[in-house]
Amino acid sequence: MLARALNLLYIDTGSMYRAVALSVIEAALDPTNQEAVTTLARRLKIDLQGDPDSLKVFLDGRDITETIRTEAVTDMSSIVSSISGVRRAMVERQRELGRRGAVLNGRDIGTVVFPDADYKFFLTATPEERAQRRYHEDSLKDAAISYEATLAEMTERDRRDSTRTDSPLKIADDAIVIDSSGISIEQVLQKMIDRVEEVNRR
Repeated sequence: MLARALNLLYIDTGSMYRAVALSVIEAALDPTNQEAVTTLARRLKIDLQGDPDSLKVFLDGRDITETIRTEAVTDMSSIVSSISGVRRAMVERQRELGRRGAVLNGRDIGTVVFPDADYKFFLTATPEERAQRRYHEDSLKDAAISYEATLAEMTERDRRDSTRTDSPLKIADDAIVIDSSGISIEQVLQKMIDRVEEVNRR
């Protein structure tokens, strides 16, 4: 929504790690074999196409937009994204795309990928609200998913991402923190646009 409002390219960096995760699953690789996973990540051709409303993810020319949203890929992406070699390969590609001017979404954008970005927003909410949102989204695809399991998985992912050695999840010193608990996505967007316009006026 922000990319559309500012007429910029939108880059969902999480989709790139999900593409690597899908490749690891399809190749039946052991995710603990960091060298093999890194080698695989480096040779993959991952492309993002379309406008912000209809972003498509392609892996070696194949549309994997829906395939990478499964629970198995979500779990695997958190594991492979902690591998330094994988992160270096993806960060290089993200910088290439982002230099054209873009809105990037990811857990290390403001601290690692573009530490000198013009604007850095750190969006957060209570764990319970985040889990409820994810549960609502995922339960439409899989009725067997429970809220409790979703909350547990999200908590574990946060722990893993916050404690990894390479590019841990953290708030950049100059980030604008927006707590979205109890407010709508439209209200969050307006807060971001207001801040951009405020800085531009200065």
